[in-house]
Amino acid sequence: MPQPKASPRSHVGMVRTGNEDCFFSDDELGLWLVADGMGGHEAGEVASAIVAETVSGAVREGIDLSKAIQFSHQAVLDGGLHGRGARGMGSTIVALQQISKTHWLLAWVGDSRAYLWTKITPTKGELQQISRDHSYVQALLDAGAINEQEAENHPDKNVITQCLGSLEISAVRVDTVTQAWKPHQKILLCSDGLSDEVSDTEIAKILNAASDSNAAVQALVDAALKNGGRDNVTAVIVDAPEALISKKNFFKLAAIIAASMAAAVIAGILIYYFG
Repeated sequence: MPQPKASPRSHVGMVRTGNEDCFFSDDELGLWLVADGMGGHEAGEVASAIVAETVSGAVREGIDLSKAIQFSHQAVLDGGLHGRGARGMGSTIVALQQISKTHWLLAWVGDSRAYLWTKITPTKGELQQISRDHSYVQALLDAGAINEQEAENHPDKNVITQCLGSLEISAVRVDTVTQAWKPHQKILLCSDGLSDEVSDTEIAKILNAASDSNAAVQALVDAALKNGGRDNVTAVIVDAPEALISKKNFFKLAAIIAASMAAAVIAGILIYYFG
């Protein structure tokens, strides 16, 4: 199966002394994720690591991604009970899995985000947020109580409504999206340390201007740091499988050859009858 290629980056930020974010990136397995831990005193770092370990291990064993995320919720709870980390620690997750030659599956809990960038012209692309935050502010938006501008500056914008390891719920709601890849698409997974510091407009400009995904992911992290870097910053960019691009180019070439052959045949017939 042709696999996408990923470019990950993580930075502690400009304020915090520890990095509670964790990412997993395995092109061969076809799994990429970002987990943003919370809990303080190194517990957040432990929680995000447990999530990454549990989800990647379960997927490697053939377990469905949504179920693997449910397993990680219990694993974080168990860790707190048995001395790994602390009771009450938690983590978000946004995870991408390649589920067929042409399709991907996105799953998430919390406010870590996923964006889809689609190339429109050689110098321009379109950015779309494909995850939906599990947050208090998103609930206000959905209810029509506030608008987008008010949400951007809301004092409770970082209050999430569920997380992995929450003591208040026995099971989390894992939201999912499945789509087919298009040539030249990219999917950006990130913690809120990026999305809080870098606007969607700026993210799109960086993706449009970057020469490749390695340059893009570094530029995104640099932008978050330049804008304050008040939280840990983690981003993973996953590129559409190269086979999709090659296949599209093959059909373009085949169409050109077919048109050329048809034109030659017609020219020959005209010469035969009228030449």
